[in-house]
Amino acid sequence: MRTIRRAYGPVVAAVSLAALSGCAGSLPCAGVGVVSQVGVYVVQDGYGGLAGASYELCSRGECVKGVFEEEGVSQVHLPLPDDVGPGSGPVRLRVTRAGAGTPLVDDSVDVKLLHQSDGCGGGGYSRGLALTAKDGLLPSVPKEIGKAWYRQLKAEATADPTLTSRTASGTPTG
Repeated sequence: MRTIRRAYGPVVAAVSLAALSGCAGSLPCAGVGVVSQVGVYVVQDGYGGLAGASYELCSRGECVKGVFEEEGVSQVHLPLPDDVGPGSGPVRLRVTRAGAGTPLVDDSVDVKLLHQSDGCGGGGYSRGLALTAKDGLLPSVPKEIGKAWYRQLKAEATADPTLTSRTASGTPTG
């Protein structure tokens, strides 16, 4: 089982590599911090709500566990080792409702990881997947799910959470 602390290792390594390779000059590397990972967008519609349900995402001998919050689309990430390659392998996702003995979802799919460049000759291998009640675990993210995720993030975003309202002149009132 991997802990969150280990996920920062690839970021530190990428920044160090960029500095040593000369990419830290006047032109920054576009993808410094690119890490190898598998991510799954989980569309909660169709499952009758997944808030409080636990998940386990596994691939290439690594696993991550967590609990879903109530939202339209959830995103689950599994950081992978720095030396992972593009080879094909299974990704497995299990979802179990709180207090249930058997998983609601236990699905897997074989996928090839795709290279993401850091703009300095390095990068990582990643893959985005999606889970829907209708189609199960999909080996890619359909555009409509990506758009739904973006709309959800945009709706949740605030410019300054300390400001409650503004007057017509833009001066904070609350």
